[in-house]
Amino acid sequence: MDDAVTPTKTAPSIPPSLRYAAVLAAVLVSVALVSLPGAAAAQALQDPTRPAAGAAVSSAAVPAPAAGPQLQTILAARTPGGRHFAVIDGETVHVGERFRGARVTRIGETEVELRRGNERQVLRLYAQEPAGMTPLGRATAQR
Repeated sequence: MDDAVTPTKTAPSIPPSLRYAAVLAAVLVSVALVSLPGAAAAQALQDPTRPAAGAAVSSAAVPAPAAGPQLQTILAARTPGGRHFAVIDGETVHVGERFRGARVTRIGETEVELRRGNERQVLRLYAQEPAGMTPLGRATAQR
């Protein structure tokens, strides 16, 4: 008896555009799965402002913290009679107000004057300006 050949059903024809899309999807999924473990093993980002490991910081380069109050900012109106206020150690003060027992007597562009009785204390935004420079670092015009 001859083996009878039984006809089999043929798979329906898949359009080439769908075959391409299926192959592309498979490739993208495999790339994503392969890259996931690599992402976990990637190097951590480093702080670009951090000094290099071999760089030593000298104690002369780091200014010592001031013993008294620190003037942090001054906001002054440009118009006469406008509002002026300063921030000292995180506290906002106006002329005439008290700050830790001292009265604020003057707020200038770069300094604040405090008075405790006969004692006068001037807080400056900038430690010391180089000769010929303004507090903002601009050269002064020589006339």
